[in-house]
Amino acid sequence: MNDMQELNIKENIEKVKARIQQAAKRSGRDDRDISLVAVTKQKPAAVIKELVENGIRKIGESYLQEAVFKIDLLEKYEIEWHMIGNIQRGKEKHVASRFQIVHSVGSLKTARELSRYAAAINKNLSIYLELNVSGESTKLGWQVKGEKSLAKLLPEFEEILDLPALSVLGLMTMAPYSIKPEDARPYFRRMREIRDYLSSTLTGSGILDLSMGMSGDFEVAIEEGATVVRIGSALVGPR
Repeated sequence: MNDMQELNIKENIEKVKARIQQAAKRSGRDDRDISLVAVTKQKPAAVIKELVENGIRKIGESYLQEAVFKIDLLEKYEIEWHMIGNIQRGKEKHVASRFQIVHSVGSLKTARELSRYAAAINKNLSIYLELNVSGESTKLGWQVKGEKSLAKLLPEFEEILDLPALSVLGLMTMAPYSIKPEDARPYFRRMREIRDYLSSTLTGSGILDLSMGMSGDFEVAIEEGATVVRIGSALVGPR
């Protein structure tokens, strides 16, 4: 990686952090309560190394095979690896063993399998429950269209909360793509409302965090309560 690329990444980190601080300030929040996960799918390991050397240690990957290669290559670095992509059937064992946090748990079956494999290696795996609040067929996760559909999901969520070897940190979603960040606001607001409902309904659940917001809409997500933002292109450039 040349000096210009290194400088760009450092500058990008500073710019993104400043935008996070400003969004937090606008919504009366403390930016220290918001975690930044750098999304590095389809980027070389050298980019991750540069991020780590500039203080970004939470790294998000979407594709298992690519991620495993990078995890092995960067083993000596203190990196917290986040799985943010779709978990293919039969790959739960590898996800459970290789990642510290999984954002994309979108079904009871996936949660059961992750729990089974994490328990087998005496590991406690932190997860987010992925919700589809937009209704888009291209989005994964539990579909939540209204209060009735959410209430019907409570038994599944309760079972997941009782699974051994899993700790449910909160909820995750992706807003529909739009060139206008404001278009994402209703979906992020809905996620905050769902989080509040589950926190009060599932006593002692610990469902507190909201993983939502990417490069195009993370400021709106923060204004609506995001505690984790997943930033790719704004940090490391487009794919």
